[in-house]
Amino acid sequence: MHELIRANDPVLLSYAESLMKDAGIHCFIADQGMSVMEGSLGMLPRRLLVDEEMADQARRILIDAGLGGELRERK
Repeated sequence: MHELIRANDPVLLSYAESLMKDAGIHCFIADQGMSVMEGSLGMLPRRLLVDEEMADQARRILIDAGLGGELRERK
């Protein structure tokens, strides 16, 4: 899996997840359960992950939607 976004903003992650689903790209929001353990203070970021072979297409979709500034650097 390839990490595209790491953020504490649930609205941002929900929007990005919606864009992926609309494009037919399987994605996964990792670390959602950690917010329960840390008391929902929002200190631990969640990560939007996609399959490696879909990463370039997913990046393009997020950039086109104006979320390019939220993307993690490609390793």
